[in-house]
Parts: sequence; C-alpha cells; structure tokens
Amino acid sequence: MARLPRLSLPGYPHHVIQRGNNQQPIFSGTQDFEFFLALLQENARKFDVAVHAYVLMRNHFHLLLTPPTADALPRFMQSVGRRYVRYFNDTQQRSGTLWEGRYRSSPMQADPYLLACMVYLDLNPVRAGLVAEAADYPWSSHGHYTGLRVDKLVTPHPLFWSLANTPFARETAYARLVRAGVSPDLQVVLTESALTGWALGSEDFVADLQRSTPRRVSKERPGRPARPKPAVD
Repeated sequence: MARLPRLSLPGYPHHVIQRGNNQQPIFSGTQDFEFFLALLQENARKFDVAVHAYVLMRNHFHLLLTPPTADALPRFMQSVGRRYVRYFNDTQQRSGTLWEGRYRSSPMQADPYLLACMVYLDLNPVRAGLVAEAADYPWSSHGHYTGLRVDKLVTPHPLFWSLANTPFARETAYARLVRAGVSPDLQVVLTESALTGWALGSEDFVADLQRSTPRRVSKERPGRPARPKPAVD
C-alpha cells in the first residue's frame, strides 16, 4: 500500500520529529548544534515558518512549528535537512544517509496540546538522563520561555502569551508547567501522533480538519461507523 503524504496544513501547529539513521548521532558537538540552529533560523525566515519550540538531542530532534502555507513545512524541512547532511558529512568525513527516512509530523489542536507539547520537548533531555532539570540543557527553547536567554529562532504561540500579562509572570507560569510535567499517557499520545502522522485533537477538531483536505487525517474517517464485533460464545 502506498504511504500517505504527510499532513501539512497552514495555520496549525505541527509536531515534527526527525531521527538519525539506525539511531546514530546526528550531532557530534557544540559546533553541530549551533550550525543546525542557524539553519533553522535562516529557513524559518525564508519560508515564514513560526518555530514555537524545539529540542535537539544527540540522535534526533523535535520541532513545534506553524507553517503559513501547505508547502512551507516540507520546503523548510527539505532545505534544512539537505544542507545539514552536506555539512555533517563533510565535517565528519562520512557519506551516505544521515536521516532515518522521512521526517515525521502531525498537526495538533493548539488548546489543549500545544503547551503540553512544549513541556514534553523541554523535558526530553531530563527523561533521557542528560540533565537534572530542563534549564540545564542548552539545546532547547526552554531557556527562552523561562527568561534565561533570548532566542531569535523562537516565535511564541498566542497560547503562551495568554499565560499572563507580563513577561515575568509568563515565564513564571511556564516554568510552573514544566515543573508539573506531562503524564506518561500524554507523552505517548504526543509521540505516537507525530510518528504516525495522524492529527491530534478532539473529534470536532479532526472532523473540521478532514473537511479542509482530501488526505485522511485520522486512522478512521470521521463519522465512519465502526465494524460490528463478532459474537462471543
């Protein structure tokens, strides 16, 4: 069966995951992380993509972003991916593929999932045992949202602005969300939605999305009746 094209819907937040081939490292040191962030910033401007949050891990990365058009996300990812592979292969004196196939992504309903996804990204290095607290990890957007630094790559989503009326209050409120964390069940939902490519949201949200695209946005078509279960003796 032919694989479905990835969902890329303008104006909706998308959770993007890209992994290294065979779980191999895609960043070998500070220079690689910095080069990749510069590529993200350059191409975010070029394609007018709003990058709300990110975390760069040694063998994969997550992005949370909103594209302005249907083709902005794939063009953004293609440009970043191709240029980074050339750079990484040259500096590491290697050849061949770097990525584990295509990047994975899914659109999500901003409320209630966007802030939870930001927290999920921030806590990735903590779950991996790399740092004790999200603030200790330099390669994520956490520092921007908690007032530790200014990150020009980041474009806050309106839901972040709605946390409070002043910068300090917003930073405090967001830090409180990170300390509270996300449940294991929600971690699974956020990961699986991105890996499978299905939209993440309420039934009404998914139904609205389905009306905007011919591509299926959920595992079952909205409104499709469930198959009757066989009788059990």
